[in-house]
Amino acid sequence: MSSEKKAELYAQEPPKRAEIYTYEAPWPIYGMNWSVRKDCKFRLGIGSFIEEYRNKVEIVQLDDEMNKFVADPKLSFEHPYPTTKIMFIPDKECQKPDLMATTGDFLRIWHIQEDKVEVKSLLNNNKNSEFCAPLTSFDWNELELKRVGTSSIDTTCTIWDIEREVVDTQLIAHDKEVYDIAWGGVGVFASVSADGSVRVFDLRDKEHSTIIYESPQPDTPLLRLGWNKQDPRYMATIFLDSLKVVVLDIRLPTLPVAELQRHQAAVNAIAWAPHSSCHICTAGDDSQALIWDLSNMSQPVDGGLDPILAYTAKAEINQLQWSSSQPDWVAIAFSNKLEILRV
Repeated sequence: MSSEKKAELYAQEPPKRAEIYTYEAPWPIYGMNWSVRKDCKFRLGIGSFIEEYRNKVEIVQLDDEMNKFVADPKLSFEHPYPTTKIMFIPDKECQKPDLMATTGDFLRIWHIQEDKVEVKSLLNNNKNSEFCAPLTSFDWNELELKRVGTSSIDTTCTIWDIEREVVDTQLIAHDKEVYDIAWGGVGVFASVSADGSVRVFDLRDKEHSTIIYESPQPDTPLLRLGWNKQDPRYMATIFLDSLKVVVLDIRLPTLPVAELQRHQAAVNAIAWAPHSSCHICTAGDDSQALIWDLSNMSQPVDGGLDPILAYTAKAEINQLQWSSSQPDWVAIAFSNKLEILRV
């Protein structure tokens, strides 16, 4: 083969991906998430954690030529208070405008354009005031893209119709602060709270909820909730300052089907694999990201389950997201670093 032909062939080959990419932000990172659009595969949003009013959000993209993550200064913007969560619209097929949502003091929907990011909507669920109880988290409904559910310290969950910019439903979900919310279908969501319970709601029957788990020690707060997208019978949750992750089967309320207990310090984040019903990633203050295979969950394992993969970061991991458009990549955030790991 002539050298010209070889050069042509190499020019067509996609760049060889590294196993790990690191991006260093100018500030500590807390909010972080992947874009799911198929035309923006290695793009993430990251939010600062600065203990003051003025914070920042950056959109970072893997530059194939430089083989590293770069932030586009035109797509960086100021954000009031740190973001409690960041999420891009779950629109893989790029049918809708390129949107991103953030929570903090309010739910904001941002429109990402080529050279700028603009606020499309600022949504306040308190009709009587320009103030809103701080929002702890939210989830965007993958099956009905106009629906976003938020959780708040005022004990409520609010379901928004973001196209009409109106509250679809607001309900008192718990007895104390609600810390996380997750959709399990078009009209079904669950939440976790400082009252130590996991509750499931069906929008067809707003008066009732089902408590599917309660902390063994009363009022031990539950901080995070992951609902398995591949097998919605399963959820996972974590306690405040606890080393373990509790896996629940909603058909068997009250008793966990598994407890994952290999972290050496408090667990901060959980993410189900987007492509497999039996894999979950957990990360925590021990600087470890662990991947677990739960395919034998129904048979108890002597001494408990061991992870199948472990990665040690250089600091406590406070955020973790598994890419739904590229399921062999997981992103973690610690200190001021974003790392994406090939799994």
